[in-house]
Amino acid sequence: MDDSKALEIINKIFNNVFERDNTYSLEDILEKFAFDIKLPKQVNDSTTNEITWADAINSGRYITSKNAEKKEDWMLKKREINNLQELIDIWASINLTTTERVFDSINVAKSDTIYRSENVYRSTDCSDSKNLVYCDTCLDSEYLLASQRSNTSSFCIRCDDSKGCSNCYNVIYSAKVSNSLFIQDCYDIHECMFCSHISNKRYCIANMQFEEEEYFEIKKLIIEWILSS
Repeated sequence: MDDSKALEIINKIFNNVFERDNTYSLEDILEKFAFDIKLPKQVNDSTTNEITWADAINSGRYITSKNAEKKEDWMLKKREINNLQELIDIWASINLTTTERVFDSINVAKSDTIYRSENVYRSTDCSDSKNLVYCDTCLDSEYLLASQRSNTSSFCIRCDDSKGCSNCYNVIYSAKVSNSLFIQDCYDIHECMFCSHISNKRYCIANMQFEEEEYFEIKKLIIEWILSS
């Protein structure tokens, strides 16, 4: 997993959500779409000084999971301890925060605490998923970008606290939403925009019913606004 693969995944997501190719760099994507997502931070392995990525960054001392596994015996010889500070100093010498914790996964980069997943880029606490970029706490999903606390969803950008969503942008606390933009607290809606607290609807904008043709004319304008603003 590298930057080019991450951009390839993002482009597929853009094609499904916006029907456009992605023209942004990874830095632009991070700033425009993932600005508020909790993501692993870049730190340095305290034993090798190599760059690594950590979910928890409070300790100030780190070691990659691979380097931690290389050291077969972490036990120390017993020594006389004269005061509490000596004990704390000994503890500090072996108390390194493990980084890039990846389990039963492949093609994972710049991520921490990833389980049973594939093709994951700079994400954290995700499991049983594929093709994630800039995600936090997503599971059983694929092709998600800048999403958090969501599951069983696919081809979404900024899908938060939601499940069963597909081909959507900016969906919050919703379920069974498809091909929609700017949705909050909705259920079972398709091709809707700027809607909240409704269910079983199609072609609605701001909770108002539109005809299919006029709906898609407005949707084109909204997509242009999202990608140009």
